[in-house]
Amino acid sequence: MPLLEGLVERSAKESIQLTNRVTIRVQVASFRRLRGRTVACAILDECAFWYSDEASSNPDTEILKALRPSMLTIPDALLIAISSPYAKRGILWDAFEAYYGKDESRRLVWKADTETMNPTVDREEIERAYQDDPAAARAEYGAEFREDLETYVGREALARVTVAGRSVLPWVAGFQHYAFVDVAGGSGQDSMALCVAVRRQGTTAVARLAEWRPPFSPEQAVQQAAEILAEYRLKQITGDPYAKEWPVERFAAHGIAYRPADQPRSDYYDAFLPMINSQSVELLDHPRSLRQLAALERRTSLSGRSIVGHPPRGHDDLANVIAGACVGLKIVRQSAASVVAVTRSWTRRVEEDESFIHPHERRGL
Repeated sequence: MPLLEGLVERSAKESIQLTNRVTIRVQVASFRRLRGRTVACAILDECAFWYSDEASSNPDTEILKALRPSMLTIPDALLIAISSPYAKRGILWDAFEAYYGKDESRRLVWKADTETMNPTVDREEIERAYQDDPAAARAEYGAEFREDLETYVGREALARVTVAGRSVLPWVAGFQHYAFVDVAGGSGQDSMALCVAVRRQGTTAVARLAEWRPPFSPEQAVQQAAEILAEYRLKQITGDPYAKEWPVERFAAHGIAYRPADQPRSDYYDAFLPMINSQSVELLDHPRSLRQLAALERRTSLSGRSIVGHPPRGHDDLANVIAGACVGLKIVRQSAASVVAVTRSWTRRVEEDESFIHPHERRGL
């Protein structure tokens, strides 16, 4: 900009120093790193996608609380939020709901679609987006908050099933254990995670959580996972069908049978939610896993099917293995109970009517 060009004293990768002692800086949206400065203007970029849950380690409300004192000494300081809308929660939705279309002198909410803001955009590209995913296109290009999103589980429900101070449950003879793993390559954004669940005193409980955050060695992670399984006397583990045969071969090298999950993670989440709401599960006091569970979203697909998953730029590796282990253990127990029930029914029928058995089989029985 010609107006500012003469004021530039020094330009760095993420900041521009002006001759009037003002610095234009790209800053990480962290309430811990924003304090201690005098701010003339703060632009909150894509704040609809910031973590809005209080269970998060860096919620959007805390970022605002850190910014406002820094702007207090400048009378005309500006706080500007620029974002595509997303779910009906968070600081952007709160501002929209409170001030949009209302005659309030200090706050202005401007809402406009992409074509209004930039008439040069490709209209055909936008039309294709509406055809592919109308709900997402209405938010991305039409400036409409999404109607197809809702929170998977509330913080209060999670708090009721979290055992304060519990970080691990050791192996105990006589209790049934089950393990679930979410394998990752080690160099991307995803972690590799492992959960061991146990059935104890009539309740399904998370006994152990482990996470290998990138970068990590997949070989070493599998070895360490096998050591954890050995602690719980487990020779089998269930996991997502990642990398086809790779996890099968790697776990087999440590004497562990790897069984690919027979349903997608969203189905595990659907089956896990009733366990939370009925308080038939106990979770570890593990802040990172609890934040992931609290951040999960339920959205409606184009086919009308409900899908649960992590928010944009979020992660659910720990949440995935918790749901997989707890639901998997429940399925195994129900299957075993069905086999017992069928066997007892068959035996009772034999006792009541010997003609039910073929003559050639009676001697063997």
